[in-house]
Amino acid sequence: MTENSPQITGKTIALLVTDGVELPELTEPIAAIKAAGGTATIVSPNEKSLQAMEGDWKHSDHFDVDVQLSSAAASDYDGLVLPGGTLNADSIRINEDAQKFVSAFFAAKKPVAAICHGLWILTEVDQVKGRRVTSFPSLKTDLRNSGAEWVDESAVVSDGLVTSRTPDDLDDFNHAFLTLVAQG
Repeated sequence: MTENSPQITGKTIALLVTDGVELPELTEPIAAIKAAGGTATIVSPNEKSLQAMEGDWKHSDHFDVDVQLSSAAASDYDGLVLPGGTLNADSIRINEDAQKFVSAFFAAKKPVAAICHGLWILTEVDQVKGRRVTSFPSLKTDLRNSGAEWVDESAVVSDGLVTSRTPDDLDDFNHAFLTLVAQG
């Protein structure tokens, strides 16, 4: 992070993921959160660990789960990151505990960031209607059908929600999200 980067010292950010998460969409936000002085917590429906992927096809690193989703509460966090990875996002979006967890962040007006396929759950919990968003291009129709204005930009901020397209956008994604968290 540069000298002008937002600082979030004392803030704790949840990253909601499961098996199949896109590796850089997990590791780069974690690194950015830590570099900004925050704490990154992996929240998952998995009990102990999860398998990351590279490009949805290649198995990559395993990560320990910090907090099991069934015992996680949005009130314990200052923000939420929803990484992509098709397998991860598809599993997360149909998980009822995940839907309740994500909805609680919006109800509390806490910053949420979703990248790539991570936006899928936002259609399930009705949080894209009337918002300007971006995502991996294959989600464009889903998002428009859910009432969003879809645009092709590296990072979009809309009423406490940051969205981005792919791992190529992670620098802009992380900066926009950390700025929201720093603003409180």
